[in-house]
Amino acid sequence: MQTETSTRDRIVVAAARLLQRQGYVGTGIKQIATESQATLGSIYHFFPGGKEAVAVAAIRYSDQEFAALLREALDGEDDPAEAVLSCTRQLAAGLRESGWIDGCPVTAAALETLGADSEIQQACADALNGWEGLVRDKLLRCGFPAGEARELATTVISAVEGAEVTAQVNRSEEPLLAAGRQLARLVRSYGIGAPRAAVDEARSPHA
Repeated sequence: MQTETSTRDRIVVAAARLLQRQGYVGTGIKQIATESQATLGSIYHFFPGGKEAVAVAAIRYSDQEFAALLREALDGEDDPAEAVLSCTRQLAAGLRESGWIDGCPVTAAALETLGADSEIQQACADALNGWEGLVRDKLLRCGFPAGEARELATTVISAVEGAEVTAQVNRSEEPLLAAGRQLARLVRSYGIGAPRAAVDEARSPHA
């Protein structure tokens, strides 16, 4: 059982990296097999639906991987503006270290399947909505009204997604860093700071 689980994990991780770097159309089932050191029979054993089924699993894996990074960045700063800025800085650094090839894990697949009522498109939508939810929850904890938190979260994720593609094309961190600065300024313009618990703790004479 451990061997089977390990093989499936290798297939998913390899597919996730390939999709991230060359998209769904540019990734073949044989390439996934080669990169994961698995046989085609193993791939169809775990994913009877073939390439599309592998892609869905890979996108969901990448979704959780990026969500963990986003959550860590958001939780690492009490101030919501600084949290957003931290996210863009981490993404910029990661993109530079990858040689500008490891961009958003769902963008390529999402664009290639637009208009298709497919599991891939749904997995991409779920990923983007989930990331927005993480930003929204951070803003809600900081005291933002629900409606504004929702719209700001959509703005943050949309801007970051676009900036990441621009950074890749230009092989420069600046689009992401600039987006981070402007998003932080936007968040600060609401005049709402750290979460209430953090403020109360900072004011406490026993802190």
